[in-house]
Amino acid sequence: MSKIRLWQLRHRQSLPLYIKVKLTKNRVRQFYEHFNGHIYISFSGGKDSLVLLNLVRSLYPDTKAVFCDTGLEYPEIRQFVNTFHNVDIIRPTIPFNKVIEKYGYPVVSKQVAITLRKLRTQNLSKKFRDKLLYGDEKGTAGKLPQKWKFLLKAPFKISEQCCDVMKKRPFKKYEKKTGLYPLIGTMASDSRNREIAYLKSGCNSFDLGRSQPMSFWSTEDVWAYIKQENLKYASVYDLGVKNTGCVFCMFGIQYDGCNNRFQCMAKTHPQLYSYCMDKLGIKQVLDFMNIPHTDYQSTL
Repeated sequence: MSKIRLWQLRHRQSLPLYIKVKLTKNRVRQFYEHFNGHIYISFSGGKDSLVLLNLVRSLYPDTKAVFCDTGLEYPEIRQFVNTFHNVDIIRPTIPFNKVIEKYGYPVVSKQVAITLRKLRTQNLSKKFRDKLLYGDEKGTAGKLPQKWKFLLKAPFKISEQCCDVMKKRPFKKYEKKTGLYPLIGTMASDSRNREIAYLKSGCNSFDLGRSQPMSFWSTEDVWAYIKQENLKYASVYDLGVKNTGCVFCMFGIQYDGCNNRFQCMAKTHPQLYSYCMDKLGIKQVLDFMNIPHTDYQSTL
């Protein structure tokens, strides 16, 4: 049963920024007090976690921040993270080239990648296989969309598991070692899955031991707060990069439109682009999906 109603989320998303700031700080205080101050900030170096860091440390200046260095962040992100104090650096135990070799590439979306992995690698019952391909009497939840069925014959592995290996496991290991609980800068507007997660638990999930106190913010709110507080941010945004997460990730690239993330990377970070395309094999994936990765189009 949902803890938050959809209308409540929509109402909170419509609130002015100064109210959102107050609500977020209140959620942070509740989380801090519940866990007796044993908290940390998941800090990616991106704009969202930058705002979260600023908000949390305005209340509790000594709060630890933690950055997961996967080895495939934009160089400007890593440089930016190094300008902050009290930041622990953690790393995955397996490099990404080994992850995709063992598990597969992240394409389309997490749900589609999960379904493709199950259909291609697991010995499924006919009933369950048919459910994933066609749906069942309960509906089409989890069904592989028709337009992505051609990926069943892709000459490369597909999986959603890279995020678990590269980020979630290192953070879980850190939490077990330190006894700290995370504050995360994700928002319900990021994806349908994050919206569903927010509706189920709200900002503070005490049972799961994590807080997402900016869940009802928007990207516009984030940039407005950065401007309002005159915060320095990673210079990679000034190059036109919109998302600064894992540079190899292909989740959602079909929605990027003109000048997708790899076309932009070819212009702004040619060496990193070459590594992704040739060393990591992303070129073959994008070519198979008929997604362009060259020919950057100037918008001037």
